[in-house]
Amino acid sequence: MHPFFKSFQYAFKGIQHGLLAERNFRFHALAIVIVTTAGVVTGLTATEWCIILILFGGMTALELINTAIERTVDLITNEIHPLAGQAKDLASGAVLIFAIFSAIIGLIIFIPKWFY
Repeated sequence: MHPFFKSFQYAFKGIQHGLLAERNFRFHALAIVIVTTAGVVTGLTATEWCIILILFGGMTALELINTAIERTVDLITNEIHPLAGQAKDLASGAVLIFAIFSAIIGLIIFIPKWFY
């Protein structure tokens, strides 16, 4: 197999691992299903779908990066070290910030369609 195509195989393996082994990734996948269903029922515009898709991609990618950072830190040291804890906390903080702003954007898109 050509190395270019092999890289896709590795990427899909990482996504599969995220779905099978990571509770938070599965939570985000469920949220994607729920928001997609709500978007279809609500009748989002093409622009709104583009925004939602960017949020889906950003959230899932960030969750996978967070997991990669956690795995790397765990691989490097078994000891409790302040910098190791900070690295993990910073990565999970980035995920939380993106999740909060994604939820706010979702509310900005959906609330006017549901209540006005």
